[in-house]
Amino acid sequence: MNNFTYTRATSVKDAAQRASTDQNAMFIAGGTNLVDRLKVFLDEPSQLIDISRLQMQRIERTANGGLRLGALVTNTAVADYPDIRRDYPMLSRAILSGASQQIRNMATVGGNLLQRTRCPYYYDTAFPCNKRQPGSGCPALTGINRMHAILGASEQCLAVHPSDMCIALAALDAVVEVEGTKGKRQIPFTDFHRLPGNTPQRDTNLEPGELITAVVLPPIPFAKSGVYLKLRDRASYAFALISVAAAVDLEGERIKDVRLAIGGVAHKPWRATEAEKFLIGKPVNTETFQQAAEIALRGAKPLTHNGFKVEMTKRAIRRALTVSAKGGGVA
Repeated sequence: MNNFTYTRATSVKDAAQRASTDQNAMFIAGGTNLVDRLKVFLDEPSQLIDISRLQMQRIERTANGGLRLGALVTNTAVADYPDIRRDYPMLSRAILSGASQQIRNMATVGGNLLQRTRCPYYYDTAFPCNKRQPGSGCPALTGINRMHAILGASEQCLAVHPSDMCIALAALDAVVEVEGTKGKRQIPFTDFHRLPGNTPQRDTNLEPGELITAVVLPPIPFAKSGVYLKLRDRASYAFALISVAAAVDLEGERIKDVRLAIGGVAHKPWRATEAEKFLIGKPVNTETFQQAAEIALRGAKPLTHNGFKVEMTKRAIRRALTVSAKGGGVA
């Protein structure tokens, strides 16, 4: 690790002010991803600003019946919270599928949103990487790219977003509350993370010095039927090859409303909005769900080693929608 100073923020405003005056400063709370990056010199901050003692550790009901998750609430607390398990089960299942108990006990809501890709070329400093050093190249273009993106990628970066929790949050229309020196603002979850484009070094739309303070879940009654399906090389805490978060609302035998998001396929949690639009008013059957899957993957651009992801994703979408339409449960 490089030498850095350590300071403990006394308030959100204090944390934002410290970060805004030092572009090389970084926030630390649970540190489950940041410390790994520090150890291999991916991040070399001038100072770490400890925000772990700030008052952002509550889950509370909002005025309209949703839930507000403080940025420092642990993943364990979210996954085990009775109202989450009852009203937003896909979120609880996504978190439980994502890491060991020890990591969940330390990892936070805000930190989960800010974790960086696990692309091996990003982590191995022997290789060039546009995310580490813009303009140096992306070796995944011609190298081993089995785990890489098939949607929304660019020649600058093919990495995928690693979070399970974020896929569920994308499907649930979550809103991210942030605060900086210019005040507070809300960012719709689907706008929080970025596609790589020509700036793969930027993962989010946070401004310098801004701090996540909470994530808000709106009331979605049919989210109770939500499912989270994760396909991976091994069942024990591996990153997703493909994951799907889905919730279906029925009116008789037809689809009244639906939420659908996909993980393991893009640089950000991928909300399948065109497939959702197609599904509204359609009958519940295998053919409908297959057509929705085809629409969701219409823009896929598989690479040399990950062509299997296209068909795998379609099958996972069909399975998740089918299970949700039957009332939910484990997919």
